[in-house]
Amino acid sequence: MPEETEIKRVLVVDDHPLVREGIASLLHAEGYLRVCTQVGTAAEAVAVIDRERPDLVVTDLSLPDKNGLELIRDTLARYPRTLFLVVSMHDETLYAERVLRAGAKGFIMKEAAADELIDAIEKVLAGEIYVSPKMASLLLRRLSGKTELTMDDNSILRELTDRELQVFELVGQALGNLAIAEKLHISARTVDAHKTRIKEKLALPDNNALLRFAVKWLEG
Repeated sequence: MPEETEIKRVLVVDDHPLVREGIASLLHAEGYLRVCTQVGTAAEAVAVIDRERPDLVVTDLSLPDKNGLELIRDTLARYPRTLFLVVSMHDETLYAERVLRAGAKGFIMKEAAADELIDAIEKVLAGEIYVSPKMASLLLRRLSGKTELTMDDNSILRELTDRELQVFELVGQALGNLAIAEKLHISARTVDAHKTRIKEKLALPDNNALLRFAVKWLEG
């Protein structure tokens, strides 16, 4: 834990007010952590980062205006020393590695205990990388080449790029090309191109098979 006088300013980014309040209360209880601001969108987060330069940004991945991975990459392109910790409901076996590649220093699931979140924050502020013990073991297995692609877990989706995974998730929400294009600020033709590559990578024969697979994955 940092020295008592070393106050660390934290920005909390989540589109659910109750989640933001819960994280803020937890952090304030530590004494040395001060939530400078709570916001619900990436645009608001960017404005706060520009203005206040927080020591740490604790963010979700699912934001209404921009994916958390994009927020991390865009911010680090401008302010390379910004520290990010992702707190998300998304499965760590699929997202933790993507988060680290984007430049964040840690990933923790929202279902984790409060003391785990504080431990993650302390490690990130100390310059370390944080993932759960389960995820650390999985990453080591991946590096050693000892994992296999199966339909029973998320490893098959690792072949997708970050953008393709976003499209895949939105397909699972039963959104059409135009709705996906509007949400991701890309063209419907680009969405269709992403879907074609997703089908190729997942060996799915058509859009109906893609929809069924995406819906089943999202529900699971």
